[in-house]
Amino acid sequence: MRNLQNAAQTKSDRGIGAASWRSLRRTLVGAAAILTLAAVSSPLRAQPPPWPTKPVRLVVGFSPGGGTDVMARVVAQGLTEALGTTVIVDNKPGASGNMAAGEVVRAAPDGYTLMVAPTSVETANPSLFKANFHPARDLTPVGSIGVTAMYVVARPGLTVKNARELVDFAKANPGKLSYASSGAGTPPHLAAELFKMRTGILATHIPYRGSAPALQDVMASQADFVFDPGIAFQHIRAGKVKLLGVASAKRSPFFPEVPTLAEQGIQGAELDIWFGVWAPNGTPPEVLARLNRELAKVLALPALRQRFADLGAEPAALDQAAFRKLLGEEARLLTTLIRSQKIAVD
Repeated sequence: MRNLQNAAQTKSDRGIGAASWRSLRRTLVGAAAILTLAAVSSPLRAQPPPWPTKPVRLVVGFSPGGGTDVMARVVAQGLTEALGTTVIVDNKPGASGNMAAGEVVRAAPDGYTLMVAPTSVETANPSLFKANFHPARDLTPVGSIGVTAMYVVARPGLTVKNARELVDFAKANPGKLSYASSGAGTPPHLAAELFKMRTGILATHIPYRGSAPALQDVMASQADFVFDPGIAFQHIRAGKVKLLGVASAKRSPFFPEVPTLAEQGIQGAELDIWFGVWAPNGTPPEVLARLNRELAKVLALPALRQRFADLGAEPAALDQAAFRKLLGEEARLLTTLIRSQKIAVD
């Protein structure tokens, strides 16, 4: 401004009349005001648009009706109210969640395409499947939404009362026992293999296409035991199967009288199933921060806790840093397990 005034004074000294001087001065002052306004308003124009302004899509890599799908739909309902926009679930089943993960990796990083999945999609799948992406490198964890313990469940006629006796029976009868799972490479299969590795027992794996048929064949005595992800509760209470122990660091709120594996002397065999939300890399930090805050509020709702309990799950709102730590620890455990047990998928 001072430079403009000096320029005006110089012109005046050269003989510009009073009227001309006033006109020039008004022009120069107006130009300075416009420049000042532009400097102030340009950062405002550079601000990103508010989020969200359109529907948000939660991509789920499993079929409708399964645990991950139902959990995602419950969360979507809560987020719809919290965010003030429609949140929909889009099922893309295939390759134990890899189909959904690949789609989210390729999505625009604008906060409108997210993935809901079990942590095994990041921590186990890279050791089991060949893909042109790696979730730990190509996706950004937002936070966890829930956790399910796994339960060692045996056929009703098996002459053992707990997990310790199951180990003793297996060692006295090497190769005689069989266990069912929801499929090669799934968390229940990995949990059973971790149990075998920690105890040194032998048991034949019988894979099924889902946890429900695996449990059905244990109930029908076609397999001896299964690591169940929380769908066997009514059958346990009805005496159709035996609950031998809980493969978690703490006792289950659904069966508080049943000891964990560690309490029965079986150390290092815990493997919970965690579920979380991921976003494409490059999603704005402010979007991730708001999403994490709203998730925590939704997961604290009593109605959501009851819906999760119906699935045998508990809401668990880990923030981004804590969720990353959990993912790293689980990935190290499962990578070692898959290699040492030579686990493969067909």
